[in-house]
Formats: sequence, C-alpha cells, structure tokens
Amino acid sequence: MSTSTAKVIGNKLQDGYERSRQVLDVVLRDDWAKIGFGIIVVFCFLGLFGPALAPYDPIEHTMRNEDQEVMRLSEPTANAPLGTTTFGKDILSQFLAGARPTFIVGFFGGVGTGIIGFLVGLTSGYFGGRVDEVLMRLTDLTFALPFLPMALLILTFVTPTVFLIVGVIVLFFWKMPARVIRSEVLTVRQRTFVKSARASGAGHLRTMFLHVAPNVLPVGFLYTAYAVSWSIAGQASLAFLGFGDPTTTSWGRMLRQVFESGSIREAWWWVLPPAIGIAAITTSVFLVGRSFEEVVNPEIRTERE
Repeated sequence: MSTSTAKVIGNKLQDGYERSRQVLDVVLRDDWAKIGFGIIVVFCFLGLFGPALAPYDPIEHTMRNEDQEVMRLSEPTANAPLGTTTFGKDILSQFLAGARPTFIVGFFGGVGTGIIGFLVGLTSGYFGGRVDEVLMRLTDLTFALPFLPMALLILTFVTPTVFLIVGVIVLFFWKMPARVIRSEVLTVRQRTFVKSARASGAGHLRTMFLHVAPNVLPVGFLYTAYAVSWSIAGQASLAFLGFGDPTTTSWGRMLRQVFESGSIREAWWWVLPPAIGIAAITTSVFLVGRSFEEVVNPEIRTERE
C-alpha cells in the first residue's frame, strides 16, 4: 500500500469517526431517540438470550394447576406471569423465545437490504448510461411486484425457514434504498474531488468506493435502519398468514395462533405481548432513524432549532 493511499484511507477513517460522534451527539440530544435506542438494546438482548431466559419450553411444556389440570387460557398468574395459551403453553416463554427469530430476520434482513440496495444504487449512479438503465429497470420491476403476494407464492412451494424468509425479504426490499442512494450518487459524482480523483489516474472502483461511497454512506445507514423495521414487519405479516418457520416460535406466529384459537378478542394477555413487542421495536427504529436523518439532512435540524 502506497503512502498516499494509506493517507487517504486514514483521512476517511477520521471523517467516519467524526461523523459517528456527530450522530451520537444528535441522538443523545433527542429524548425520543434515547428511548428508542434503549428499546433496541433490550430487543437485541432478548434476541440473543431470550430462549435461555424462558422459564419453560415454549412448545413442549404444558402449564398445570395444583390439581394437574391443564391451564387453558389462564390469565396472568404467579406461575405464568403473562398467562397461558389455549393449549396451556406459557406465553412468557413463547414471547422470550420468539424474540430470537424476530431479531434474526430484522438484523439480517435489514443489513442485507441495506448492502444490496447501497451497492446497486452506488453502481447505477456512478456509471450511468446502460448500467444505470439496466439496474433501474430491474428496480422498477421489483417495485411492480407486490411483496406479500409474491412472498406467499414463493413460500408456498418450499418449507419456510428463518433464513429463507430473510432472503425473500431482501429480494423485495432492496429497491427502496437503491433508488435513494442512486440519486445521492448522481449529485456526488459531479463534485470537484471526484473529478480530480479520476484526473489523477484513480480507477473506477477506487473512485467509487474510496471517494463517492463515503459521502453517501450516512444515507445508506439510515435506510438500513429503516430496513430493519420493514423486515420485522414483513416477517410478522408472513408468520401471521401462516407462512412463518413452523419449527420456531416468533411474535408473528403467536398472533397467528391466538387468531386461529378464536380467542383474539378475549385473551388480551396472549395478544398484547407480541403485538407490543413488534410495535415497540419498529417504532424505536423509526425514532432513532429520525434523529439520524438530522445528520444526513442538516436542514431538518435547522428547522427544528
């Protein structure tokens, strides 16, 4: 690695560090963002350790009372703090175990969506011409295909798994960040420092990833955060419709089970935990993303001040 290259990379890392501090400062000034960030931390903890914290097996164990009778649709008690299902399963255990599939789909779906959308938008905006035409027509095609009907069609012919659902979500959601990244790249590539890099002999890949990409990376992070929320909502929708992973308990599948039992209007203790969990994490991602958007678009911060 040449000295000039090392210096450029060092400057980019320094810029990235300063931008990270700027993002953190903005988030810490926003009370709603701090609440959202706290909920995201709790969600990540449950996603990693939730199954280990579950007091009972969410599928195999059946709650029974002192007379050894199955506790069917029992309201919250000391033994079952969140009540039981129509089959006597502990809802707290299902909620804790269900956080992991939701976390996996949200994290990998969001990151996968963000990466593919970023690369497509970066490549399309930088090269333009036929490359842009082909990639944007492909993006238009994915916009024309509705997510739920097409996802249900795909999952009808295969056995749904958590990572297959991640793949389906990424397949249909990358289009949104790709469009936005492309529009940002079209502006950045006209700036003087990009033209100077090309004039000094820098290749396309070097210019694209070392000079253009860092300037649109904040937008990529923003839409990756939003993609986490989209992925969780998408997974919950598929699970509620009966196309979730049949071997795991997820929050969407919990809502599906209470709906199938016919107790969705009576068993509030069964409905609220997964519903609140899904609503809380998707809203929290939005709250943190809204603060991060102030860094991407300083005009928003100026208007609020």
